Amino acid sequence: MEFQPYPFEKLQALIQDIPQKEGRISLTIGEPQFPTPKCICDALKQNVESLNKYPKTAGEDFLKTAMLGFIQRRFNVELQPNELIPTFGTREVLFNFPQFYLFNKANPTLAHPNPFYQIYEGAAIAARAKSIYMNLDSTNAFKPKLTKEQMRECDLVILNSPNNPTGATLSLEELKYWVECALEFGFLLLNDECYSEIYSDSKPHSILEASVAVGNTSFKNILALNSISKRSSAPGLRSGFIAGDSTILKPYLQYRTYIGCASPLPLQKAASVAWSEDTHTEHSRAQYAKNLQLAAEILREKIPNLRIPQDTFYVWLPVTNDLEWTKTLLQNENILVLPGSFLSREKNGENPGNNFVRLALVYEEPIIQDALLRLQKWL
Repeated sequence: MEFQPYPFEKLQALIQDIPQKEGRISLTIGEPQFPTPKCICDALKQNVESLNKYPKTAGEDFLKTAMLGFIQRRFNVELQPNELIPTFGTREVLFNFPQFYLFNKANPTLAHPNPFYQIYEGAAIAARAKSIYMNLDSTNAFKPKLTKEQMRECDLVILNSPNNPTGATLSLEELKYWVECALEFGFLLLNDECYSEIYSDSKPHSILEASVAVGNTSFKNILALNSISKRSSAPGLRSGFIAGDSTILKPYLQYRTYIGCASPLPLQKAASVAWSEDTHTEHSRAQYAKNLQLAAEILREKIPNLRIPQDTFYVWLPVTNDLEWTKTLLQNENILVLPGSFLSREKNGENPGNNFVRLALVYEEPIIQDALLRLQKWL
């Protein structure tokens, strides 16, 4: 197997000759810079003695109950216990699920957005699958599309709404269209929803809601992924889930017994608190909304028509040359961003990440305001 270096490896190679100075502000990684809420930390501390027990691959009942409750409260969708599997975050499931699902396909094909979270591409490589890169650009409002011929070819389609890195979000009607296509053409549809809880105004919809809305209440060919990493400022808890079609999840759970990626019991206890409680998310969500508002006010002085998303905490910023611009900004302002070309591939004669940089607005307002004002000078 031959994988491309991760975007952050490419970034380090790009800036290796630039001396590091104190006070660098890194807007490169989508890692919340707010403290993990006290109720979650307390639950972890109070259950540390359960480290002497092996956790179940299927997840403890209390954790599944908390996750099912979250889905019910947030999306008004009632799942059965066999329609959800707790996972060790979502990165591992995004990588190993395609290998499981595509194993018996003679010539597997996987479609995913471009630019993208690099695990999608890595999963296709590990599964020996052909990749269809769905280019996201201004001509399609940064939303994924496939032709009917491509849909007939696909075995698995991965969506990512709200999207990393572009911030585009699919409406309920758009998600319903994708569900109907999955049923018509027979491909499995998986939506990575890890940014669903970062929103400024209206709440993003789940593919599970769309499935119910079109009458597919058994979630045939439909799966959703989510995690508490962004929602609860707790990426270190590694708590996520995959939910939907139980006929697929049943053999996948059997497969997972061989992987050895069950979450330790203290982490499951802390995660169950995070999934069960909603008020702790309000501070960070409000701060991300303020940061996006600041980005609109400051950056639109130079780029009046700049797209500022309402969901996620990213800004997909157009620049003249993403590699040189990244180095110039770091050298002059000590601010580090991620070149868009590191998050995408050249397909159909174009690389949709060229001449963009991704800004992760994950700090408190004063830091973000300072960074945006300094960044503005180089647009």
